[in-house]
This record gives sequence, structure tokens and C-alpha cells, in this order.
Amino acid sequence: MTDNPESQSEPRARIRTIVVFAMLFAVFAAVVAFGYWTTFLRPVTTVILARHAEKNIEPDNPNPDLSTAGQARAQELVRVLGSTGLTAIYTTPFSRTRQTAMPLANLLHLPIAQLDAKDTRELGRQISVNNRGGVVFVVGHSNTVPKIIAVLGGGESPDIPDSEYDNMFVVTVYRFGKAKVVKLKYGSSTQSHGQGMMMGKGD
Repeated sequence: MTDNPESQSEPRARIRTIVVFAMLFAVFAAVVAFGYWTTFLRPVTTVILARHAEKNIEPDNPNPDLSTAGQARAQELVRVLGSTGLTAIYTTPFSRTRQTAMPLANLLHLPIAQLDAKDTRELGRQISVNNRGGVVFVVGHSNTVPKIIAVLGGGESPDIPDSEYDNMFVVTVYRFGKAKVVKLKYGSSTQSHGQGMMMGKGD
């Protein structure tokens, strides 16, 4: 009885086919898993930014408190952001920014981290290191909020007019790619008159 070469090579060919398909399936599964991880499981950081609420007009006072309207706007932040799952709050050292965030911080029992109004890059670093994957609220000034958005990858935007206090920016920072920015309005409406007045120290 002689061996049939064709009958011997047929099982080997079948095994090779199975091995090739198994390898292709493993590669496909790895690609799918990587795509799922980068799309759905990558840490997404949400940064909500607002300028401080209305302040008292005191030309000789570099650190004025919030006005009555500003205090009402600070309370509005409690309603708007109280259930958003905030994990951190940052403000500058000025009374007007801290008082804007204080009612919300008290509600959520969150400490207010202090940042240098001029060092926006350090704030971006702190958020990326200490708050990645969280929901962060930042209270800044008319000329610092746009700079913080840029540091977070949201692109360039003009300073906020001096008469506008009702802007809120939601910056979604992805692990890969640029951040996405959504601009909202909250509380009582304010409108700019002309170009507004930009104050060098950040109003």
C-alpha cells in the first residue's frame, strides 16, 4: 500500500489555514480592543470655566467684593453646576473669584485650590496631572479664561468684554487630539456695550 502525497498534504494545508485565520482573528481582536479603549475608555477631562461674577465698582480698590448681582450669580452656579459631578475647583486669589465659587464649594464640600492668575500654563499642568478624568470648575478673569482654554487645547479666542459676566465654557479634553469647546450662557443675561474695557490685571 503506497502513501498518497496529496492525502498527506491536505491536512497540513488545513492546519496552515487554521493557523493563518487564528492569527488574523487575533490581530482583528487587538485592533477592536485598542479602538474601544481609545474611543470609550480613554480618560476624558471636563473643565468648566467662567469669569467671576459682577463686582463692586471701586476704582481705588484692586480687590473688590462681589456686588449684589454678583452674589446672585454665584448662587445661580449652585443650581447650574451642583449636580455635574465636580471633582475640583480652582480660582485666583482675588475676592471676586473666590466669592463666585464659594457657594458651590460649600454645597459640594470641595476645597478651593488657588492659582496664579497669570500662570495659566501651571493650571493646565495641574489639571492634567491631578484632575485627569475628572470634572473641574475654574473661575478666572475676562483676560485669563480665554488663555486657559488655549492652554487646554481649545484654540484661541478673544478676551471677554468687560460688561459680560454670563459666559460659561465647557472644555472637553481628550487624551488624544484637540479639546472641544462649548460656549454657554447662564444666569441673568448681560450684554457688552461697544468693545468693552479690557483691564490689564484681569478684571
